[in-house]
Amino acid sequence: MPKHKRESLIYTVMCFVMVLWMSVYNVTLHMGKFGVETLKEAWLGFPVAYIFAMVFDWFVVSGPAKAFAFRFLVKPDSSVLQKVIAVIIMSFYGGVEACVTSGEWGSLLLIWLTNIPKNFIMALPFQLLIAGPLVRKVFRTAFPEGTVLLKENI
Repeated sequence: MPKHKRESLIYTVMCFVMVLWMSVYNVTLHMGKFGVETLKEAWLGFPVAYIFAMVFDWFVVSGPAKAFAFRFLVKPDSSVLQKVIAVIIMSFYGGVEACVTSGEWGSLLLIWLTNIPKNFIMALPFQLLIAGPLVRKVFRTAFPEGTVLLKENI
């Protein structure tokens, strides 16, 4: 896990992997099939989804989630709460994206609420079994522990 902000910024490549995977998954759910058109739609919506996820991860989820969780719920080495909050927020984004595509804004709440369990089923196992270990391996290969310097050491 990253030890300071510079490592955290580098480590956010996990966000890229997760958003790309979940974009394809959610577009597949909403289109009802997987194919070239699904990949095209997911890829076209990916930049906005990635920016949305980065902003929420960096400015909203990380700080407040850590502060609340570490004070009331868990120990600092546990980050499951962050993952849960991220899935809920990104499920809302997926609902908004579906409403933009369909034009049916009256169903946003229903889409969001049905997206949450569907996204948990896909996002948490993918993050825990594939994206997390892969990104940690790449991160630690590229930046062995202690090689990313703190600001005051530069």
